[in-house]
Amino acid sequence: MTLTAEGLLSIAMSNPINAELTARLPALGVDQCLLTAGCLFQAVWNHQAQLPTAWGIKDYDVFYFDNDLSWEAENEVIQAAQKLFQDLEVNIEVKNQARVHLWYTARFGRPYPQLLSARDGVDRYLIAGTCIGLDVASGEVYAPYGLEDIEHGLLRINPKNPQPDLFEQKAKSYQSRWPWLKISP
Repeated sequence: MTLTAEGLLSIAMSNPINAELTARLPALGVDQCLLTAGCLFQAVWNHQAQLPTAWGIKDYDVFYFDNDLSWEAENEVIQAAQKLFQDLEVNIEVKNQARVHLWYTARFGRPYPQLLSARDGVDRYLIAGTCIGLDVASGEVYAPYGLEDIEHGLLRINPKNPQPDLFEQKAKSYQSRWPWLKISP
């Protein structure tokens, strides 16, 4: 069976946290709002492993894009999200992708390009197949590398962000939770 965008959403939304996030996120009123990362693709791996869809998900990532590069503007959105989701009792990471280049180098010791959209942030994940986001306004799944790698448990380096040392760390972290995943050289 081939994993489709509809199949991914069906599995991901069986995690009630994902369903609540997508229902409530429009209330934040931010542009280019994406639910992204592990809360989507890890739900598929959990489904394949016959685990609860929320198992092993450390946080729920929300990307948006605002040309206001001030910390104050981003912090307002973060605070609003904390109020909006406080009853869910999970870690929700909200990030303005327009600002990532301002803090990334100091935090990770590597340069980071200025992004032009929230999708650009998804495009920079270390593992190609994990570049997945859900546009909460349209319901569209954004997956520039498709869904085959997630379906087949294949971890390949992202050619748009080739960082072999960080890729290996991230891939081994995933493999420790889902041992059947395959790391591709």
